[in-house]
Amino acid sequence: MMRTVYHEQLRILGEELTKMGALCEEGISAAMRALFEGDQTMAQKAMDIEREIDRKERDIESQSMKLLLCQQPVAGELRVVSSALRLISDLERIGDQASDIAEITPHITDRAPAIMKLFHEMAVHTIRMVTESVDSFVRSDESLAREVQAYDDVVDQDFLKVKNALIDHMRSGGEMESFADLLLIAKYLERIGDHATNVAEWVEYEVTGDHPKMHEN
Repeated sequence: MMRTVYHEQLRILGEELTKMGALCEEGISAAMRALFEGDQTMAQKAMDIEREIDRKERDIESQSMKLLLCQQPVAGELRVVSSALRLISDLERIGDQASDIAEITPHITDRAPAIMKLFHEMAVHTIRMVTESVDSFVRSDESLAREVQAYDDVVDQDFLKVKNALIDHMRSGGEMESFADLLLIAKYLERIGDHATNVAEWVEYEVTGDHPKMHEN
């Protein structure tokens, strides 16, 4: 009976993590709309979502601690809960960085279409990483987690494309202030990809008991 209750609580934990991941996606999307459209309603929405993500992190942390203290999980179950505690920290940072992007957007006055197109592509790729990293945890899908880790190279390449395009644009008369702000936004998106990679690495640990960084020199 206790195992049945425990597995139901794990299922609920997975649902809450999915909601937290969805909030991260929504926050990134709102922040990017604020960038593309100059819509400060969307910027405020991203900042409001960041506060919701913080609350969700606290709720999941509390739920996870109760599972650890009350249900005495065995090894595999313990990895699930400990991984959840680790990955919510990365999801919370994703929410912070979406909010950071939103805070910068009012200062952007140079929205060259070619640059915005590259940002759109980078945002799509980044959101995909966030979605699939959380999905891989909920499904205990090691293969998908590894795909997310590999996909980080795509977002890193996106960052380089944006940076080089911004340099070319500035040299041809683009605004210096907007250049600095847009480069920072690109860096935040790259960091979001890094956090999604961290989530995927904890999924790999949850499934196998082996964390990828254990093998780094």
